[in-house]
Amino acid sequence: MRIERVDEKTVKCFLSNEELEEYEIDYKDFILRSDKAREVVQEIIEQAEEEVGYKPPKFAFDLQIMLLPDQGLLLTFSDRDPESGKETDQFIECLKEMKRILQRTREKISQNGNATPEEKGEGGAQNVQAGEKKEEEQPPRPGFAVFVFSGIGKIMEYAAMLPSNLMVDSRLYEMDGLYYLYLLKGRASYERYSRACVQAMEFAGLYAADESQVVQLQEHGECLIAEKALKKLRA
Repeated sequence: MRIERVDEKTVKCFLSNEELEEYEIDYKDFILRSDKAREVVQEIIEQAEEEVGYKPPKFAFDLQIMLLPDQGLLLTFSDRDPESGKETDQFIECLKEMKRILQRTREKISQNGNATPEEKGEGGAQNVQAGEKKEEEQPPRPGFAVFVFSGIGKIMEYAAMLPSNLMVDSRLYEMDGLYYLYLLKGRASYERYSRACVQAMEFAGLYAADESQVVQLQEHGECLIAEKALKKLRA
């Protein structure tokens, strides 16, 4: 279990696949708020207090769940302040964190499998650093995200609170008893799309923000609504 302090009100915890097996728990337990998940969350909070001086909020906190393919789970705990105006920034940082982790994994695979000895050395490191610097200077804006819901009712609640004229695209999948909303920016402004994504995290967990993660859902999940899923559920 690796815990990192982001700021005064936010901590991140990475649970590897091995640790999830030891706890006999997976991402569905966190989505469904099972008793096992509650126990693990409490243990994480206690450890965060000891290791990084995290002070959990007195009443409630936001828990964001990211599934990292072949690695484990990334849990983000934050004390949400509705007056801070940082909800969209938190969402963007959430997606950027997933992108960075996936990028590091791909670079490691590429270097081990294809790079020459010279590329694996100092020159290769410089190229990676240059690429990372360029990405930081011009961070891409994600155009889609996939959220996982515990039931259709939750998605309908979410759909009902969105503006009727919101021009996002959406698809609905079902896999292993959970429901996955594929939310694309469509013709909506980025500000409105980001707000819709932030609102989605009040009802669901973040499942994917990278195309490579969507492949498994498309191959093994069942597509229930192929287009305009939110509009049809709202109706």
